[in-house]
Amino acid sequence: MNVFATPVPVRFRDLDAMGHVNNAVYFTYFEEGRKGFFLGFNPDESQAFNFILARITCDYLRPAGLKSSLVVQIRVTDIGRKSFQLEYRLVDAADAAVVYAKGESVQVCYDYGKNTSIEVPEDMREKLAGYFSPPSA
Repeated sequence: MNVFATPVPVRFRDLDAMGHVNNAVYFTYFEEGRKGFFLGFNPDESQAFNFILARITCDYLRPAGLKSSLVVQIRVTDIGRKSFQLEYRLVDAADAAVVYAKGESVQVCYDYGKNTSIEVPEDMREKLAGYFSPPSA
């Protein structure tokens, strides 16, 4: 099983009044990971994002700060007829056993021209399968 991983920098603007990364910013970190994941599949930006985000969750496990060095790890936990599910782990760059947050998202493949959901394209299904592993407990 492959796991996609990409570093995400902690910016000064990401911090709240207590000096921790604000809870809403974790979703931005997941989004940055998702962007890198799909641009890796298809560098042609117009073809890389033929889906909509239907659901996303985040479990906050420990606070991150300005000096935290973070990596977003992504794997695919389900591939359905029209949708697929991703699992995220926001970990320490030096020690992946240190987990700051975990999350999940559901994406639905979408034809923006016709404004309707579509089946997962076969080429995308094949690429997603390379990162597939069942959900962790």
